[in-house]
Amino acid sequence: MAKTRISISLEQEQAERIRRHAERAGMDVSAYLVHAATRQMAETEAVEKQFAGVDSLIAEAVGLSSPSTPGADELTEQERVEVEAALDLVYGRERPGARPGRAA
Repeated sequence: MAKTRISISLEQEQAERIRRHAERAGMDVSAYLVHAATRQMAETEAVEKQFAGVDSLIAEAVGLSSPSTPGADELTEQERVEVEAALDLVYGRERPGARPGRAA
């Protein structure tokens, strides 16, 4: 497989720090950066996979404003609880406008 060169710009201090870490890891700078980026991508993909269900709930909740879906006042109490729980996961329980005493 042919290799591709990518050029990056960074501060001298960052470059030196990366060089020192690469050296400690027994790698050249290229291998070290590829390893770090690959590890970060795997971590991001794992998090995205873990939260896919939450993302789906959010997408459904956001769809509530669409004309083809019911408004908040047309939801059952169980549906309201589910929407509030999804919003809590995204914004936290102390988000502005949250209903006090709602089920989590």
